[in-house]
Amino acid sequence: MKQIEVTIMGQSYILGCPDGGEQSLLAAVASVDKEMCGIRDAGRVKARERIAVLAALNLAYQLAERPPAHREAAAPSHRANTNDAKSSVDVDALIARVDAALGEDQLL
Repeated sequence: MKQIEVTIMGQSYILGCPDGGEQSLLAAVASVDKEMCGIRDAGRVKARERIAVLAALNLAYQLAERPPAHREAAAPSHRANTNDAKSSVDVDALIARVDAALGEDQLL
């Protein structure tokens, strides 16, 4: 297994990667970075951990909404534009759901 250094939202990470999986991992990293930066740049959320949770939920939701035949065949880098109106509504809804789930403890 190889180790690859990647950057997500300006932070470096060393990730393990199976041989031959470099391109898929880099595509996944690019998707996560784009999603997290989009949430951060929208100015709604400041905490890195909360941004990561929202990005994960948004990406998982987008994957779940794909038809079953497209879920397995879709490349990780194939995603909707996070700046469109629908994604903006999705982010607001996700923020509300995360806030409700976490309560008022403000841990994230």
